[in-house]
Amino acid sequence: MKISRRENSPFENSPLDTPPGGGPRRPGVPRARRAAVAVALGSVLALTATACGDDGSGGAGDKGTEGSGKGEITFWDNNGGVRTDIWKQIIADFEKKYPDIEVKYVGVPAASAQSKYDTAIQGGGLPDVGGVGTAMLAEVAVQGALEPLDSRIEKSSLNGKLSRNLLDVSRAAGGGDTLYQVPTSANNGTLWYRTDLFEAAGLDAPTSWSKFYDAAAKLTDKGKNEFGFTIRGGEGSIAPALDAAYGQTGITSFWDGDRTTVNDPKNVAALEKYVALYKKATPSADVNNDFTKMVAQWDSGTIGMLSHNLGSYQDHLKALGADTFRGVPNPTLDDGTRVQISNPVDGLSLFKSGKNKAAAWKFIEFAVSAAENSKFNESAGQVPANTDAAKEAWVQQAEPTRLAAEALNGTGTKIVQLPYYLPDWNTISKADNEPNFQKVLLGKMSVKDFLDTLADQLNKAQADWKAHH
Repeated sequence: MKISRRENSPFENSPLDTPPGGGPRRPGVPRARRAAVAVALGSVLALTATACGDDGSGGAGDKGTEGSGKGEITFWDNNGGVRTDIWKQIIADFEKKYPDIEVKYVGVPAASAQSKYDTAIQGGGLPDVGGVGTAMLAEVAVQGALEPLDSRIEKSSLNGKLSRNLLDVSRAAGGGDTLYQVPTSANNGTLWYRTDLFEAAGLDAPTSWSKFYDAAAKLTDKGKNEFGFTIRGGEGSIAPALDAAYGQTGITSFWDGDRTTVNDPKNVAALEKYVALYKKATPSADVNNDFTKMVAQWDSGTIGMLSHNLGSYQDHLKALGADTFRGVPNPTLDDGTRVQISNPVDGLSLFKSGKNKAAAWKFIEFAVSAAENSKFNESAGQVPANTDAAKEAWVQQAEPTRLAAEALNGTGTKIVQLPYYLPDWNTISKADNEPNFQKVLLGKMSVKDFLDTLADQLNKAQADWKAHH
């Protein structure tokens, strides 16, 4: 199993600090563009540009055609360079099965994928099919560029073969109930723990929150520079904090009507308990740690637990060896109830302007089939969206990935859908509130004030979105 080191988190800029599959993080959306997207939400842009570029089929105003199901189609890989080799393998497999279809591959670096799509929507040159992660899905869909996929899925060999929870994330990220993305991959929150330290202390695996807190306390000996946990206080801190809050309370919806549940008194109490670990059961350096520093600190020190994701598996393996650590999904409630926030999902979208949608859809069906989806995710080190692919031997042999797949695909798992569709989401969840979370850790701001501030910003963003939708 090959897993490249990367940051994958539930937010595009905050803990996934990069889109699923790696690559540099995209800067927060400028306010001018957020305003433009908000207006577009009210009345889908009636763009008239239909010019064809060398690497695409048209603009958002071009309705395209089904085509003959043969000939050439253009595919944009939204993580070009990182995923180029595996996509070329899948394309070769596809062209062998469908010799009358030729796929033109265009690798787009993750950091520039959003801007490239935006430019093509306005000026022409969109592909027939492309990789679109949930973090950018709403912005692309709202401009009228994507083909609705629900009816195609219903008639497809993929029907019933895709993770229900991941499909729900894809629909929610599109800003409504319409599916604009066929999910291919996902990451999941993982609690890594030192099995050697747990065994020496006679502790159970930290599978529930009560066991987690018990271990955090018992594995801490400040005099020996030993700590039970490392908490993320630097860049990318908001999602792990929200995951801990909702995971402990069991609240399953981000919204109660048009008001967010972020500052529900139960979430306030849960986050207070979580941040109280700082400096009591965690190193003081945690206040400034992003994922790179946090992972390096855990790999080189004597710390019991680390909350990250599957992306750091190889780092732990190299530093600690296979027999001294384990990765399990984030803790459950004591009764076994699992509630977690939504992680970004990567996937494939069909573009409305395509001149050969029939052939492009064949490519999507093929790429997300069990064999090819398995091949892609084994290379990427992520959880397959195809539930048959998730049963493959490589998944079963890599316990952290197997457990993540079981959690993501489990009927008992409740996923709190984060509002990726809000134009202000990236700014609110990163630039506006990471400094405040550091103030919380340092005792300069209360958890209640922190969550009330976050809730006020989210409620205003939701009201603005509703007004234009």
